[in-house]
Amino acid sequence: MGLLTCARTVPQVRAYDPGMVEAHQLSRRDARRLAVRAQLLTRERPTDVEDTVRALPLLQLDPTRAVAPSAELVLWSRLGSSYAARELWDLVDEQRVVELRGALRPAEDVALFRAEMDAWPGVGDLTAWQRGNAAWVEANNACRMDVLDLLRTDGPLHLRDLPDTCVQPWTSSGWNDRKNVQMLLGFLVARGEVAAAGGTGRDRLWDLAERVYPDGPQVPLQEALRRRDEQRLRSLGLARASGPEVPGEPVVVGAAGEPAVVEGVPGQWRVDPELLEATRAQRFAGRTALLSPFDRLLHDRRRMGEVFEFDYVLEMYKPAAKRRWGYYALPVLHGDRLVGKVDAKAERAQGVLRVAAVHEDVPFGATVAAGVRAELVDLARWLDLELELPG
Repeated sequence: MGLLTCARTVPQVRAYDPGMVEAHQLSRRDARRLAVRAQLLTRERPTDVEDTVRALPLLQLDPTRAVAPSAELVLWSRLGSSYAARELWDLVDEQRVVELRGALRPAEDVALFRAEMDAWPGVGDLTAWQRGNAAWVEANNACRMDVLDLLRTDGPLHLRDLPDTCVQPWTSSGWNDRKNVQMLLGFLVARGEVAAAGGTGRDRLWDLAERVYPDGPQVPLQEALRRRDEQRLRSLGLARASGPEVPGEPVVVGAAGEPAVVEGVPGQWRVDPELLEATRAQRFAGRTALLSPFDRLLHDRRRMGEVFEFDYVLEMYKPAAKRRWGYYALPVLHGDRLVGKVDAKAERAQGVLRVAAVHEDVPFGATVAAGVRAELVDLARWLDLELELPG
C-alpha cells in the first residue's frame, strides 16, 4: 500500500484518554521519521496533486518567487518535475482547492472554519483588539454593503475595483495604515462573506464566499476545532499539545492522538498512533529533498531545532552582508536528517537556475552530494531553466 493511500484511509486520530494510554517512547530518530513520513517526503513519492494537497493539508501562500512560489515548490518537493504548477492553479480555478487564512486548502475543509466565521470576532471574553476590529467594521458598514453589492452584481473583482467609502479610516503604525478596503476585505473573509476567487498577489480576485466555498453542513465550533487538531497531527505526525502561538497555522494539536516522550527533548508531545505504527512496522526509506523555507516540515521552528537539531532562519529580510546562507536558502533533507542549505535563485530573464552556494551542516559525502545534485537538476527541469552550479 502506498504512503499517500495510507494517509487518506487511516481512521481519524484518536483522542487521548489519560486513563487508558501510556506515553509512547520515541528516540529523536523515531520522531524525525514520523514527521518525514507524515509530510510525504519518503522515497515513495505521491503522484496526484489534489491528493497531496489533501494529505498535507495546506500550502502556505507567500509572494516570494526567488526560486518559485512556495505553494508550487512544496508540491515539487513531493512530486518532482512530473508535476506541472498549472495543475495546482487549475484546482483553484475549479474551486476544488480554495484560499483561506493565507493558505491553499481542500475545499471541503472550509466546513471546519464556518462556525468560527459565524462567531467573528470571537467567542467568550473578547480582547480589546477583537472589539476594536468589530467596532471598525460596524462604523464602516455602509462600505461593507457597497463592496458586497458590487461583488454580487459584477464579481469576481480585483481589490482595485472595489470602492473605498469608509467613513472611519483604518489607522495603524504599520504597513496597513489607511489601506481601508484591503483591511475590510480581510475582515469580510474572516466573517465568511467574501472569499479569494483566483489569482495571486495584485491579480487576486474576490467574490462572494457563497459562490466560492462549497455548500455543506456547518460543523459545530468545538467539534471543528477538535477535527482541525486531528487533521494537523496527521499531517505533522508529531506535535506538542500546547505552546505559544505562531504566525499562520498553529503547530500545537491539543488532545489529538496519543501522548509521547521524545528522548532528550522536553515537552508534552502527541503522536498519530496509526502513522506511528505504520512507521515502525515498515522499513524507513528516505531520500534527498530540497524544501521551501515555508515547508510544513520546518514551520514549527522549535521542533525543527530540538528534534531535527537544525539551525535555520529565512534571511530574505536581512541585509545581504549579514546573511549566512542566502536570500532564500532551501533546506536540504536527506533521509530523516536536515543536513544543509542550498542558496539558489531562478533568474528567469537569463534562463538560469543559479546556485550560489551549497552549505553543508555536516560533510555530505558522495551519496548526499549526488542526491542534492539530482534534485537541483530536477528543479531546473521543472522550472525550464538551465542549471548553473558554483565553481
